[in-house]
Order: sequence, then structure tokens, then C-alpha cells
Amino acid sequence: MKKKMAMLSIVLPAYNEKQNIANTAKVLSGLLEEKGIDYELVFISDGSKDGTFDEIIKAAEENPRIKGAEFSRNFGKEAGIFAGLELTAGDAVIVMDCDLQHPPEVIPRMWELWKEGVEVVEGIKISRGKESLPHKLSAGLFYKIMSKLIKVDMNASSDYKLLDRKVVDVLLTLPERNTFFRALTFWVGFRTETVEYEVQERQYGESKWSFWSLMKYAVSNATSFSTLPLQLVTVMGLVSILFSVGLAVQTLVKFLMGTAVEGFTTVILLILIIGGFLMLSLGIIGHYIARIYEEVKGRPKYIIRRVTDTVQGSVTGMWKKEIN
Repeated sequence: MKKKMAMLSIVLPAYNEKQNIANTAKVLSGLLEEKGIDYELVFISDGSKDGTFDEIIKAAEENPRIKGAEFSRNFGKEAGIFAGLELTAGDAVIVMDCDLQHPPEVIPRMWELWKEGVEVVEGIKISRGKESLPHKLSAGLFYKIMSKLIKVDMNASSDYKLLDRKVVDVLLTLPERNTFFRALTFWVGFRTETVEYEVQERQYGESKWSFWSLMKYAVSNATSFSTLPLQLVTVMGLVSILFSVGLAVQTLVKFLMGTAVEGFTTVILLILIIGGFLMLSLGIIGHYIARIYEEVKGRPKYIIRRVTDTVQGSVTGMWKKEIN
């Protein structure tokens, strides 16, 4: 009996990437066909407002190996990745950016490593390409914070990676709603190898990430994946106690020596320091309570408004409009 040819699925989350869809589909299809790799391209429009999904529909009509879905609103990149994973049917899955800043030339090497038995192939950045200074600084700060919080070196890692089907199936069974794909692929384990790449320039459009969006992304992912911020509350409490004990000893010594204690400035400083620690601690605890609240509600990660005709089966929140 003839052995079935292995298939590669590529997940491409897209937010307002209308200009990139056709070019990305053409480049990836051409490369994979040239290398003789059976494939499918899965585009996810994350609530785009610029007609991104219309371009996905056009691409799917021209190439039946292309399929896509559109969210009912913007649910974020993490939701886009997991929706794409759910739609895939390949024996191996690659997640990459729709703007081709993740170079397609690395895909054949990832594919070869997978055929050798590697279950996770991590794309490691050796260069971030040309970026503005503010964006480089904010991205650098983001990765440093994340590396410290989740105890995994995130400085050179990216969402550009290949996963074996068994790894994809494990990720899709995780019940949590607030996910951090990049860190979860480290957490699940499996046999892992790395490939290096240089970030390419965008041909169309601009990056959708700003300093504040990166910081928000960092806080959200840190609290969904790590309890270290909660432990910082304990550390701040210990610092406050030690500071208070030191001040109490100093005050007692001065009292016994008959020296007048200038208390007004000390009291103000104590109130400000302890009050600041308390407010920060309440903020951290409140953020975790919000995360618990979101998880308990059990709402889906995303809702799919439309899919291309090339999508078969059922997906979370998906429906097709019947046209008479």
C-alpha cells in the first residue's frame, strides 16, 4: 500500500494585513511547491477592518490549499494562533507572521529536522532587522521582563516555530483561556531543536506593536503563565517590615539617649513607602483575580464569524451563512 505523503500546515495570524495576503500566499506556495512539500496555508483574520478576509477569500479561490477564518472582533494574536492550530490538518504545523518578517527560506530546514524526528523546531532570531530605536527598546524590555517572570530565555525566541501534530494536539487540549503560545511550547517539552534566522523587512504596511501594546502583552502573558508577580507582593511586605524594624530601633535608641526625634518627615516617608507598596500589591492581586474571573466564566478564546469554503468540519464558534 502506498504510504500517505506527509503534509505541512502553516498558520498565519493577520490583523489589518490586506496588502500582504496575496504576496504571502504566492511566496509560500511557490517555495513549498518548488521543494515538493505537500502543504496548506491557514490565514486567520483577527477582526481586521481593512478587508483582510476578502483577500483571504480571493487567495482561497485561486488555490484550494489555502483556507482561512475571520474573527467576529479582535481577540488578539494568541487567539489567532490557537484558532489556526485548530483549523490545521497537517502532520506538522508552522506558525509564522503574515508579513513574511519570518523568512520563508527557513521552512525547508525546519521540515527536514521534523522528518528526522524533531518534534519542536524553534526559530531563534540572530538579528531583529531594521527597527526604530523606541521599538527596539520596548521590545528588548518586553523580552527581559518575560524572561525573568517565566524563567525561560525569551530574548531571541519568537512565534516562528514548527510543531509536530502530537504537540499541536496537546496544546489544543489545554483548558486555559489566557494562553501564551511562545512559552507553552517550552512548557510542553518534547524533543526540540533550533534554527537561526534574521528578521526581514516588511514589504507592506507597518508593525501593529507599540510600546504600550507590548507592555500590556507582557503583563497579560506574565500573569497567565507565572505566579512570580504574586511572590513579589511577599517580597515587598518583607522589605517594608525590615525598613520599619530598622526605623523603630533607631527611634528607640534616640529616645533612650534623650535626643529629640524629628518625626514629621519620617512619618510622611513611611506613609508614602508603605502606601505605595500596598497599592502595587493590591494591583497585582487584582490582576490575578481578574484572570481567575475570566477563566471561571469559561468563554471561548475566540469566535469565528466567517470561514472560506475550503474549511471543512466544525470549529469553535464557527458557522457558514447559507445563500439561497
